[in-house]
Amino acid sequence: MAGKIILLSNDDGIRAPGLNSLAQAVHELGRVIIVAPENDSSAASHSLTMRRPLRVRKREKDVYSVDGTPTDCVTLGINRILKTRPDLVISGINPGPNLGDDINYSGTVSAAVEATMLGIPAFAVSLADYDGINFKVAATFARTFAVRLLTAAIPADTLFNVNCPALAAAAIKGIRFTSQGRRAYEGAITTISDPRGRRHYWIGGGKAIDNGGADADAAAVNAGFISITPLRLDRTNHEAREQLAREWQDLETP
Repeated sequence: MAGKIILLSNDDGIRAPGLNSLAQAVHELGRVIIVAPENDSSAASHSLTMRRPLRVRKREKDVYSVDGTPTDCVTLGINRILKTRPDLVISGINPGPNLGDDINYSGTVSAAVEATMLGIPAFAVSLADYDGINFKVAATFARTFAVRLLTAAIPADTLFNVNCPALAAAAIKGIRFTSQGRRAYEGAITTISDPRGRRHYWIGGGKAIDNGGADADAAAVNAGFISITPLRLDRTNHEAREQLAREWQDLETP
């Protein structure tokens, strides 16, 4: 692995313990550079900061923080901070799973999406434990998966979303290659009032309700398996496109 360059990022911020555990796990695989948000940017999705300039702070050798989103961090890391393109980008380790529809909101996953858009192999890794105390198992598997991605061919325009159960290593049943399931939240919006009686709303939390079948990511994690979901950049519903092309030819043009 000598000479390999690995860029790390996350959405929980430069001081997040999951990021530190990840860095420790992969440091022997090559040169590890961290470019992460200065503050927590959870649920930032794939957003870029375009209405103000961004500040990059060098905290120590190969460790940088950006006062922006995870996507900002990855694009600046690859296009400005690093002089050589990285061989791999890893985002995480997120405390709490990124399953089903969570992927659409996740800054963790979006950092990996940005790397893939820029032509760099990438994966996001999350621990299905919101307390985020013990990242050892997830970090160890992230290292194993990183070695595979650094040495094997992967499908074009594909990133990987990895979710690890909050279990001891001996209790992990194995890995499953899964599909993205569906996840909704019951009670995710809380109504509160300020001291003047004005109504406000707090989005977040609630009870997760998973769907998607036995092959879905949540089903694997709930059964004690590490879930690996290959995601593609192309969001086109090709079956729908072909069907519409056959059946909706009578649409009138202006």
